[in-house]
Amino acid sequence: MADKEPVVERPVVEEEGEDSAAAAAAGEEEDTGAQVAPIVRLEEVAVTTGEEDEDSLLDMKAKLYRFDKDGNQWKERGTGTVKLLKHKENGKVRLVMRQAKTLKICANHLVISTTKMQEHAGSDKSCVWHAADFADGELKDEMFAIRFGTVENCKKFKDLVDEIAESLAKNEGGESEEGSSAAGLLEKLSVSESKPEESAAKEESTDASKETETKAATAPSE
Repeated sequence: MADKEPVVERPVVEEEGEDSAAAAAAGEEEDTGAQVAPIVRLEEVAVTTGEEDEDSLLDMKAKLYRFDKDGNQWKERGTGTVKLLKHKENGKVRLVMRQAKTLKICANHLVISTTKMQEHAGSDKSCVWHAADFADGELKDEMFAIRFGTVENCKKFKDLVDEIAESLAKNEGGESEEGSSAAGLLEKLSVSESKPEESAAKEESTDASKETETKAATAPSE
């Protein structure tokens, strides 16, 4: 019987893979001329903060508290940036504080001649004051406490507010003129005025309640 010839195994060339690679390369170079238009066209929108006509006198990080009269306790209002802004035309100064992430306003009121910052007995980094606040869209008599990261920042804030209030007290016009212009300056929203007799009675009641609250209020917890 004749010997069979030996079978020689030859490597199989993966022609299919090479053809795919060549086709892909050719596809990249080929210009189809097709143009894809964006589905939505975005336009630039001007964002206003209401602070464009004001100069910043102070800008600090702090935590704000509001005294809850019904619960007779301090409640956290927000943590963020507190500013003292001076209007370029009329010179009025207002205190504005926004929460850090949401930028929601948690304090917004004028600094007037009767604004008085008091040292907080519970912390040398905190101070307390009363204000007719406009953060919720209407004027409300509020008692605030604010705490800073350092004693120096707290002192700087307190001293500047006191300086502004003392300067206003020396000017003519007094508290009545400042109070009547508060609604117009704060976010340019109108607030109906009360009758003179009701206003006088309300001021007497407010002064008495302020003194009582200041004595009764305890310091916010650290």
